[in-house]
Amino acid sequence: MASILTNTSAMVALQNLRSINQNLVDTQSQIATGKKIATATDNSAIWAVSKVIESDVSAFKAISDSLNLGDSTIAVARSAAETITDLLTELKGNIVAAQEENVDRSKIQSDIDAKVQQIQSIVDAASFNGLSLVEGTADVNILSSLVRDSTGTVTSSDITIARRDLTMDAGSIGASSTDNLANSVIQNGATAVESAGVTMEVTLGDGIVASDSFTIAVDGFEIDYTASGADETVMAEELAGFINALGLEGIEASNTAGVLEITSTRSFEGFNVTISNLSLTGGSVAITDDGSGGLATGNTATDSTGSQRAEEVRFSDTAIVSEGDGYGVTVGTNTYNYIAGPNEDFGDIARGLKAAIDGGGVAGVSTRVIENDDGSFSLMIDNDGSGQASLNLARTATENGVASGGLFGLKSIDVTTNEGASAALENIDTFLNTAIDAAASFGSDQARIDLQSGFIDKLTDSLRAGIGSLVDADLEEASARLQALQVQQQLGIQSLSIANQAPQSILALFR
Repeated sequence: MASILTNTSAMVALQNLRSINQNLVDTQSQIATGKKIATATDNSAIWAVSKVIESDVSAFKAISDSLNLGDSTIAVARSAAETITDLLTELKGNIVAAQEENVDRSKIQSDIDAKVQQIQSIVDAASFNGLSLVEGTADVNILSSLVRDSTGTVTSSDITIARRDLTMDAGSIGASSTDNLANSVIQNGATAVESAGVTMEVTLGDGIVASDSFTIAVDGFEIDYTASGADETVMAEELAGFINALGLEGIEASNTAGVLEITSTRSFEGFNVTISNLSLTGGSVAITDDGSGGLATGNTATDSTGSQRAEEVRFSDTAIVSEGDGYGVTVGTNTYNYIAGPNEDFGDIARGLKAAIDGGGVAGVSTRVIENDDGSFSLMIDNDGSGQASLNLARTATENGVASGGLFGLKSIDVTTNEGASAALENIDTFLNTAIDAAASFGSDQARIDLQSGFIDKLTDSLRAGIGSLVDADLEEASARLQALQVQQQLGIQSLSIANQAPQSILALFR
């Protein structure tokens, strides 16, 4: 049926042309913007996903900046620790040179003081943007990543950098202990640091006669003794002469009313006396040392061990050291303190107290730190009597203090005396190890930061590529489609023109 009111062909042609024009507009927009999804109207779901990922990319850019800032901060600290390590190595050379008495120790001390001042200057300057990792003990957190879970919840993660205190600060002692650390942590110790030495007595009992024999050994050096008579005084005098003839360092024997006394003035080393190979007609040989020792009769051997002259402050092998716990040792009238830093143990406490006492310059007093067989540590304090003959010894413990610096005691190094030079040689390795550990720790942290920074860069590139695959237009396809649509548009226009001409044919019916 023909109609001049309704042109169905024109309506169809017009709809096709509108569709072609809309596709043409979309294709031209893709070519102009480079995106197939430029707005939420293009595809709301994909657009939303792309915007979330774009926000993460922006956040990761900020994280990359944070990592770069952290890397620079750690690099400054690492460089400072390495330089301090080099200076301490040179300083150790100075201390070794000072062990020789035939040198100008005052000049060596001046060189040491200059290096110590330089170390202080390095510590003071080793900060980046106001943040120093070689002062204080509080950890520093560096923003390292974002984590988005399946529910869309975002959390941040950090890389924790432990500060390494390379200051020489003494710290500050905290309040009195509330849990009696002095008793629960410090196990043993004496009340006085004496200089007289340790004496072991050998008593020759009644009944020993001429030709009786036995072997007495002092620190493994044996003397085969045959009695010349039954007089204890003569026998003790003879034995003392034989022992003294051994020339053992710090060991001296004497006869006191028929009792053989063997005295050791060794600071940090004990000694042993053994009686064996007995051939006695009667009588006995008894060894006593502070109530220890034993009795040798017939063919029964006995031995006893004497302690070192130094007094011992032994620390627990089970108790825990917390940051801020302070430990003090009073020698004479002066108290020397060390306050624990993070992750320190009683070995660190003992070495810190040693450095404090050595720096106190108490005449005749020397110290040593030893690790016992059970894993505990002991601080040995010796008095050679060149100063006060008897020094009171007291121990205290507190908590909640401010930690001593990692190089605490370095300023007190004094090699102008024999005692100071010896103490410095023992302490310098502690300082050197502290600096080496700090440099190694910072190096490890910086490597971790660099790895994380590289990962963030790769992750950001992957996210950007993912966004591109979601929203970017395929320009090759769009170009080909544009040409096809332009042809379709021309054909659509012609089809619409033909359809519009259809009503004209109705006029022929009226001619």
